[in-house]
Amino acid sequence: MVAASQKIIISGYYGFRNSGDEAVLQSILNALQKHSLATGTAIEPVVLSIDPESTAAAYGVKAVNRMKLSEVRRAISESAGLISGGGSLLQDVTGSKSIPYYLGIIKLAQWMGKPTFIYAQGIGPVNRKLFHPLIKAVFRKCSYISVRDEQSRDLLQSMGLGKNKIEVVPDPVMGLSLPEDSQGGRTEAGSVSPLQKNPLSRSELPTVGVSVRFWEQSRGELDAVAEGLLKASAQTPLHLRFLPFHHPSDHEASRYIMQKLEKEISQNGGVISLCEDAEHPQQMLREVGACDVLIGMRLHSLIYAAGRRVPLIGISYDPKIDHFLERVGCRPIGVTSSLDSGRLAAEVLQLLKSGDEWKREREPLIASLVQEAEAPARQIIEYFRRKG
Repeated sequence: MVAASQKIIISGYYGFRNSGDEAVLQSILNALQKHSLATGTAIEPVVLSIDPESTAAAYGVKAVNRMKLSEVRRAISESAGLISGGGSLLQDVTGSKSIPYYLGIIKLAQWMGKPTFIYAQGIGPVNRKLFHPLIKAVFRKCSYISVRDEQSRDLLQSMGLGKNKIEVVPDPVMGLSLPEDSQGGRTEAGSVSPLQKNPLSRSELPTVGVSVRFWEQSRGELDAVAEGLLKASAQTPLHLRFLPFHHPSDHEASRYIMQKLEKEISQNGGVISLCEDAEHPQQMLREVGACDVLIGMRLHSLIYAAGRRVPLIGISYDPKIDHFLERVGCRPIGVTSSLDSGRLAAEVLQLLKSGDEWKREREPLIASLVQEAEAPARQIIEYFRRKG
């Protein structure tokens, strides 16, 4: 007799057309499926999304409107438990509503007697101290807590949670793969085979991926990126491939830079293009994998690059960028408030020359992170296997 599937609710920033958060969802779903199949534990994910129709269509799962409390309450009541994560859900930099919402969803599940799990979250910054006791009160009743960096664990400890209750794991997206990875498209140690090195390249020129967002009101960081790209392209013709991770705002940030570049890049023998249609995480993963170097402000553009072994240059606007770069043996090229265009250009040119060396040096670190990224899924599936 086949056991009935156990519904597991997944709460996060899903359905907002943000490629990074969609990649988190895809990675969690993949890891849960892999370990549920390996243990014979049948589960049925149900995703809380702002756009349940598109989420259901994109990932082949049930989805519920995250803002319709009656639907959320019903879904949780019919479930075996709730996963909160991953991503930067519990932070108050982008507003004061995020923390109450995500804590409220977890607390609702706890009131119903459901086990709750924190999946590889990046905690903080939490500047409003009134949130600290609330986070502690909810988290101490969770069955499992994992965070994506030591700094998140330190912050939770400062709120009064015990260190031994918190597991530090890589961002889930480090484990995201492509269907062809299991069909001979990759060689040992995770390197891309020569035949697939640039599957999406639209030019024979070196391809520099660029993932930017609006941050500084002055747009000084985008001006510096534009100037750096001009300086690099003056030394060698480049294909500049802009990769918007959050729609539509990153399209606008990309076009802001592109308008400053088009004439001179063309005069230098280079090419500029904009990725318009890679909304599914695996489409964007292919795009990043087709680059020779990636410049990223978006965290998940850097995580994609590391996972595909693409030499990367991080621009910091938030501690989460610095924390991830540290885990892969890198440092930011600069911060948005004071980015040096000459230094950025020099780093692009250097990585185009020494990309293979960059990959060799970091392969052990990256391979380890890829393997560890599935740890929360293993723990959660094991919990339900034991309960079953």
